[in-house]
Amino acid sequence: MTDDRLYLIHIQEAVARIEEYVQGGREAFMQSRLIQDAVIRNLQTLAESTQRLSGEFKHQHPDMDWRAIAGLRNVLVHDYLGVDVARVWKIVQEQLPRLKQQLPELPSGPNTPRP
Repeated sequence: MTDDRLYLIHIQEAVARIEEYVQGGREAFMQSRLIQDAVIRNLQTLAESTQRLSGEFKHQHPDMDWRAIAGLRNVLVHDYLGVDVARVWKIVQEQLPRLKQQLPELPSGPNTPRP
């Protein structure tokens, strides 16, 4: 479970960074390639970390749409030059809060390293 814990930490950190980057609102996001790039990069990190979670962990958390999250990475990576930033904004506003709410608590135990 230690690897899963590490990937969950990466996911939580990516969510927190995205939330920080978009604090300025939609207009700031749409006008700043720097913010767009930062958000897109963290969405990629989030999706990549999701893909690396163990099958056992995913099976224990069937309420999460793991396939859809992983699919986001494919859209961002394969269509990088054609990424629709309005779509990215919509994902951040509509799907990220749900993902954050559904994220399982970090597993803990005597042999589990702390972040």
